[in-house]
Amino acid sequence: TCSGSQGTVGTPETMTSRMPTAKQISWTLTIPQFAAAAASVLIVNMVLRPQMFAHAVMIGCGIYLAYSIGSRRVILAAHQKGIRLSKRGKFRDAIKHFRRSHDFFTMHPWIDTYRSIVLMSCSAVSYREMALINMAFCYGQIGDAQKAKECYQEALDAFPDSAMASSALKMIETFES
Repeated sequence: TCSGSQGTVGTPETMTSRMPTAKQISWTLTIPQFAAAAASVLIVNMVLRPQMFAHAVMIGCGIYLAYSIGSRRVILAAHQKGIRLSKRGKFRDAIKHFRRSHDFFTMHPWIDTYRSIVLMSCSAVSYREMALINMAFCYGQIGDAQKAKECYQEALDAFPDSAMASSALKMIETFES
């Protein structure tokens, strides 16, 4: 299974093993990122003299990277904390952070919709969907199959094309029957 950029859905072999992750990238969402990096370089180049193009490239790319890292660190703080906790096997604590992330992106859906610009994220999976899938995974890890099913179903209701939620629900139904 996958949870997009910096996600953490998977099945650990042991609580201390490295949590498997996979990333679904939307290559079309990389276009705005390249455009933002190029715009940063061009703006800096206009400020500096044209003879200093090499410096403009370094400064422009630095600005782009600072924005990219900074926006993710601030806006995705709860999501990233949930990932770190789940990788350490602290699933109950991780659920709280994934819930905060889900609530944030529910209140501010435009950030998730325009994540390629706001967060410089080319994830094909929205952060709301990731939060629901990650919560479901964590509930499964602590043995709460009912809550896991509810989260997967909520993800499927909100994102009908969610292969992760659909696959997980089918697997749960297979084990239940």
